[in-house]
Amino acid sequence: MTASSPPRRAASSQVRPAVRRDSCSEPVVVRWLIIGFAISFLSIFVVLPLLLVFAEALSKGFQFYLEALNHPEAWAAIRLTLLTAAISVGLNLVFGVIAAWAIAKFEFPGKTLLVTLIDLPFSVSPVISGLVFVLLFGAQGFFGPWLMAHGIQILFAVPAIVLATTFVTFPFVARELIPLMQEQGAQEEEAAISLGATGWQTFWRVTLPNIRWGLLYGVLLCNARAMGEFGAVSVVSGHIRGETNTMPLLVEILYNEYQLVAAFSIASLLALLALVTLVVKTILESQIKEGRPPSDD
Repeated sequence: MTASSPPRRAASSQVRPAVRRDSCSEPVVVRWLIIGFAISFLSIFVVLPLLLVFAEALSKGFQFYLEALNHPEAWAAIRLTLLTAAISVGLNLVFGVIAAWAIAKFEFPGKTLLVTLIDLPFSVSPVISGLVFVLLFGAQGFFGPWLMAHGIQILFAVPAIVLATTFVTFPFVARELIPLMQEQGAQEEEAAISLGATGWQTFWRVTLPNIRWGLLYGVLLCNARAMGEFGAVSVVSGHIRGETNTMPLLVEILYNEYQLVAAFSIASLLALLALVTLVVKTILESQIKEGRPPSDD
């Protein structure tokens, strides 16, 4: 009996993978039902609304569509949106790289707290984020009287819009780089330093090439969020037409004034930017997967 027991265990171990594969497989009908439900859900709640936005924007013809985009208020909103996105993405790029480097490469007191603070904008409503800046820079705020005495305008101006957008979007670059840099470790940087490279040379020639795709991916997500931000910007902008209205704010104003075609024209431009972002995001995801080492599985 003892001599025959090992073959039985070996046979049972050989059968287990087949049992797992059979338990994970589904009938063809079930698979097609699941796939059809997913496609139908996305078509109804994602694809159809996007098509309706473009259809409504072009409902009066392409000429009217171009006139709506060429309106001075539309151009002011587009310029402000691009300016805000450029500044906030640049600031978050610097912060994200520094924060990810510190968290992934070093051990220090308060490291867990820093990671928690980076995730804070994900859990705080954008409206509350905007109200925080009102409490800081408003006329009755903490810095308000001093700013008014020195003639510095923060709230209801471009600086407040940039600050609110930067706060809402600053986790994206850092949260993309932190796990990537932790996975890569510090062996290559230590080797470069041992060979005589300076810290700056190590960053440019070793660290940056290893994280370039993840960095671009985080910048892409940060830029998309910055251009589409509404809640925080709405609180701090003051809705001054032609001055502090970004594209999302202008869409709301035009819609409330029953200028539907003009509102959907601006919205279609935002949707087009989102589609371009989606394409670039897919390309970057494939590059990131190709750059990572294969798993042990």
